[in-house]
This record gives sequence, structure tokens and C-alpha cells, in this order.
Amino acid sequence: MVSRREFAELASLAVVGAVLPGPSAPPRSQQAFALEETTVVQLQDGMKAGRLTARGVTEAYLTRIAALDRQGPTLRSVLETNPDALAIADALDAERHRGRTRGPLHGIPVIAKDNIDTSDRMQTTAGSLALEGNIALRDAFIVERLRAAGAVILAKANLSEWANFRSTRSSSGWSGRGRQCRNPYVLDRTPSGSSAGSGTAVSANLCAVAVGTETDGSIISPSNACGVVGIKPTVGLVSRAGIIPIAHSQDTAGPMCRTVADAAALLTALAGVDPRDPATAQADGRIAKDYTAFLDAGGLKGARIGVQARSGNNPIVDKVVEQAIAVLKAQGAEVVDPAPIETAGQLGTSERDVLQYEFKADLNAYLATMPASIRPRTLADLIAFNAANEAREMPFFGQEIFIASEARGPLTEQAYLDARAKCIDLTRTKGIDATMDKFKLAGMLGPSGGIASLVDLAGGGGGGGGGGSSQFPAVAGYPHITVPAGFHFGLPLGVSFYGRAWSEPVLIRLAYAFEQATKARRAPAFTPTLALS
Repeated sequence: MVSRREFAELASLAVVGAVLPGPSAPPRSQQAFALEETTVVQLQDGMKAGRLTARGVTEAYLTRIAALDRQGPTLRSVLETNPDALAIADALDAERHRGRTRGPLHGIPVIAKDNIDTSDRMQTTAGSLALEGNIALRDAFIVERLRAAGAVILAKANLSEWANFRSTRSSSGWSGRGRQCRNPYVLDRTPSGSSAGSGTAVSANLCAVAVGTETDGSIISPSNACGVVGIKPTVGLVSRAGIIPIAHSQDTAGPMCRTVADAAALLTALAGVDPRDPATAQADGRIAKDYTAFLDAGGLKGARIGVQARSGNNPIVDKVVEQAIAVLKAQGAEVVDPAPIETAGQLGTSERDVLQYEFKADLNAYLATMPASIRPRTLADLIAFNAANEAREMPFFGQEIFIASEARGPLTEQAYLDARAKCIDLTRTKGIDATMDKFKLAGMLGPSGGIASLVDLAGGGGGGGGGGSSQFPAVAGYPHITVPAGFHFGLPLGVSFYGRAWSEPVLIRLAYAFEQATKARRAPAFTPTLALS
């Protein structure tokens, strides 16, 4: 239990971590949470001084989950909590008492997306009823790294089922196991992206930090809609071993946090070379020892940043980009506007084709590694399960992407090879790399996405407004960071910094300097719906 002294410390952190509402902020309907907006550094300082314990912090987040995710606003961002979380926290407290700490994440509660294997008493299901009961035989490599760093794996986050790769008419944040996850700012709006639960949970202060995954937009889009920082790393910086896949060309896990500093600390723990994921061999010698070393409030001064494009169709989003450009200039950056990517709009169906081919091959390979007690062993088995359980698994949308992927042939087919070559050529060689070379850029700036749309289970959709910058860095496998930048009627909007492969240190420096100059992030108020009248 939390001691009286620790309770007082948690109460003081509620004041330290509070964010004053702006003039357009809705009134807070919830009582102040003791760890509201508390950072990893603040938690560590409290634990180092003996004012906090890992157990007390973990208890506080578990209580918060029970109050807001299961009741109250009923966010539905968490599928299950770790029954061993408090025991893990106790063991980490005992280590600290003996004089041993493992680093910045020692005792820090982390929520992981439910497509990431945890070999404990929690399931890994990608949100699907087809994989209920799947207790992973081994931790994902990134979970091994988190445990080694002293993190408390607190819970598994809800997500768009199968990372939003089942239907073209899906609702972001809906899964058979968890049902519809909600946006913490306005509850009838989409949390967006497939890492919806991770974004909602960290934004609502249900954990210290969270881990999401992305193939195209699944970290960036929910971070934008939920008002948090998201880092989509270079493919290969973070191992995918033990993560339910979509496509090895583009898949990666990454941090979703309330601050750039927390995201940098989490990325430090996640990044690493893993023999189980051959793509990480490219990261050897390119992984920073500590990504928090690149946190520089003056990091925009003298930086040359290109503006690839506006949203093209959304003046609200474009206004946020214009305001961001003004901040960059005021902080001493040299802004090249426009700095167009000449190949934008030329991908056609190439990305779709690559993802469908790789999904069938990669998912079948993953399913073959699951415990024998789990019956579906192929994509064809999953299609059959969904059809047989239509009322529970497909009450709102179908599985046309599953069916289209199953119809694809092996990765040796020329159609796949040609599509992948086109993706690399247009997004890397003639795309981001060519643009950055031409304009001598340190990074690129663009919108992260649109205003969170209304959830529409009856008609399909609820994706997040579009107009973002995700596609080219996602298809290229290049890094991308989104940072909160503003609000419209109480709904958050972010801006994106992206660039060349392995340029995370540069992008973290730019994003942190922008964050410190704007302080745009504020905690959600769980408003039921917007009263626009």
C-alpha cells in the first residue's frame, strides 16, 4: 500500500505535473490525479529520494485504470492489466533498496500494445477473439529489453484489431476483445490509428509511457489525435521479433509518451540489435547509447528544415503548420518552404500490394510459432474463424483485406518484387533522400494528421481526418516524430518532423526544441461530445 509520506509526495507531483488549461480548454470534470502529467524524470527523482516507490506508483496507475478505463469515461484503452505488476514493482523496489538501479526506467510502469508478446500471465491477441488464450512462449525482444531496464509491464493496450489490417471500412481503435477505444479529449471521437489504446492510455495518464507499433501511421496518427509525442523509428532500430506482424518492410515498434524526453528515454531502452530480426543488423553502430543526450532546447537554432507540403484540403491543419513554421523561425531555424518531394502521389497501389504480400507470409510465419493450444495457424484459418464467429468478430465491418492478402502468392512473385522496388525508389532514392540532398536539410516538417473524426461504427470509418505526413517515411522505413502543436475546439493536433534513415538524434533535437518553445500539450478532460453550438 501507498504510505502516508508517499501519498503526500504523489499529491505534490499532481501540482508539479499539472498543465494549466488554455483559454479554450474545457473544464476538468475529474478530480486531480496524483501523477497527472508526471514525467519519467520526476518519478525517478521521487524514487531516488525515497519519497516514492515503484509499488506506490504502480498502484496509483492501476487505480486510475480501474476508475477511468473500466468505469467513468470508460476509455477501453486497456485490454488487461498485469496480475504480477505489483510483485514486479516490489522486486524492483528491493533492488533499489540494495543499491542497484537498472537505469532511467527502473520502476517505471509501461503499457504495451496487444500485438507485442509478453511471456507472463497476459495474453497477446492483436485484439482478436481468434487468439484468446495465447500466452506467448517468449517475450518479444523489446519486452526483454524493457524488463532488463527495470520497467514494470503494467498492461496490454487495446488496438485496432490486427493493427487495422482486416477491413477497408474499419473503425480505428475497435477490436473484438476490447470493442471501441475512445479518444480521451472527446469521447465520441476516434483515438485514430491502430495503436489507439497506447495513445489513449498514455494521454489519459493511465501509465508513465506506452509502446505502440506502426506500419503506416499507426503511431503517428493516434499520437496526433490523442495529443501525445510519438516516435516511429527507422525500420531496424527496434526489433520486431515477437510482435504480430503486418509487413517486415515497414513494421516497427516505437514510443508513445507525453513528452519528447520520456520518448527519448523509452527509445533508448527499446533500440537494440537482435539476431531474431535480421533488419536490426543494419542498426549495428548506429544506435545511440542514450537518446536523451540529444534533448537540446536550443536545437532549432541554425537548423535547416524543409516544408514538404500542407494538408492540401484542411485549412485547420494548415493553420497549425503555419504556426509551427513561425515557431521554427522564431527559434532560429532556417525554413525552406516549399521543399517538395517530387515523387509524392506516385506510389499508386504499390504500398498496398507490398503490404498484402508480406502480411500473408509474415503472419503465417508468426502463427506457426504460437503455443500448440492456439488453433489458428494460418491466415486462411483466421478468415474461417471470423466467418464462423461473424456476430462477435464482424458486427460492423468485414475482412476484405484478409481475403485479398490470402489471394496473394509468395514473395518470389515478380509483382511483389516490382512493387517493393518502386516503393524504395520513390520514397527513398527519389523521395526523402533526394529532397534533403537538394535543399541541404536537417529534417522535414509537415502536418501529423487531421482533426479526430466522429466514430461511426454503422457507416464505417473513424480514421482520424487524413492529411498527414506518414506515408513516405513509413514506406521508406525512415524515422518520424510527431509533437503536440495546438488545439481546435478542444481536439489536439500535432506536427511532424521526419528525415533520413537513422536520423533519430537530429529529429529528437528538433522535436524537443519545438516542444519546449510551445508547451502545447495539455491533459484531456474526457468531454462526452463537443458542444459546437
